[in-house]
Amino acid sequence: MNLEQRINAFVKLGKFLSQFTTEGYSKKDTILHNELFFDGFKHQIKISEEQNGWFTESNVLFALEGWSKSLEIENIKEWIKNYNFNIVNPKKIAIIMAGNIPLVGFHDFLSVLMSGHDVLVKQSSNDKSLLPFLAKYIEYVEPGFKGKISFTEEKLNNFDAVIATGSDNTARYFEYYFKDKPSIIRKNRNSVAILTGNETEEQLDSLSEDIFRYYGLGCRSVSKLFVPKGYDFDKFFKAMYKWNPIINQAKYANNYDYNKAVYLMSEFDMLENGFLMIKEDKSYASPIATVFYEYYDSIDTLKETLTEDSDKIQCIVSDGIFASEIAFGNTQKPNLWDYADNVDTIEFLLKI
Repeated sequence: MNLEQRINAFVKLGKFLSQFTTEGYSKKDTILHNELFFDGFKHQIKISEEQNGWFTESNVLFALEGWSKSLEIENIKEWIKNYNFNIVNPKKIAIIMAGNIPLVGFHDFLSVLMSGHDVLVKQSSNDKSLLPFLAKYIEYVEPGFKGKISFTEEKLNNFDAVIATGSDNTARYFEYYFKDKPSIIRKNRNSVAILTGNETEEQLDSLSEDIFRYYGLGCRSVSKLFVPKGYDFDKFFKAMYKWNPIINQAKYANNYDYNKAVYLMSEFDMLENGFLMIKEDKSYASPIATVFYEYYDSIDTLKETLTEDSDKIQCIVSDGIFASEIAFGNTQKPNLWDYADNVDTIEFLLKI
């Protein structure tokens, strides 16, 4: 396969995924191999929720809709335009995937195959239904991928480099285990929002998406707020209120009740509205149903602190404060060139 064939295959996958949106399912006659794959993929979406209660249909469809847009040809060409794919000597790249949000490892999967390498995938047990099905679709639309994609539940063997994502603890294991291989090892990261008190209702409303999407389980989910002294949280809570049905999800409600009980027994000060708690805390990683906050004295000092802690932070949501900031409501809508941990995956793959 040449690069153009690989691009075209993923564009076709994007068109297939365009039938699965947050508005529902819409089967299109023009999609290749739809008679084989459409109903089957609907079934995989159902299975993924049965296997993992956090993978609700609405969250899975949100992820699929995002990938269908990312895989439009204009986005793919913008992403790859500055790389030289002619220098690749095909190797086998192992990917150890997390399972915190639907298809969280798809970008690595896409990057390896777009680079011309073979991929060996070890999935999380929390997210094991969707990707193998999409891989099969890719092989149908571009037979050149057959033999280049494999999945395993066993110990990884016979690979040349690895991309692994996990917790800080598993990352230490990965670093030791893969010390003799070229690798990208990703650890825990969280995302933050900087509020000034001058945010519009629309911005705060958009922030609620950054907080609640995927139940806050993603590294791009905002888990910490930085606010000025004297900040009035009433506007914040008002903007969050539209997400109140989230408390009807049993797993979320159980976490809310548990964490609330812990805070009350520990006599921690916190504010809550029946489905979200906010607590003053210096940590970046907050539990489910909780957002931490911290007061700042000056924006300049805060910028210095966040720069020093950049290895703990995935996204910074703000308005006109950071050069690399993300607009309110957009943390879960990354571009193909928005690399996790700011490590250029394609550059890594082209140098192996």
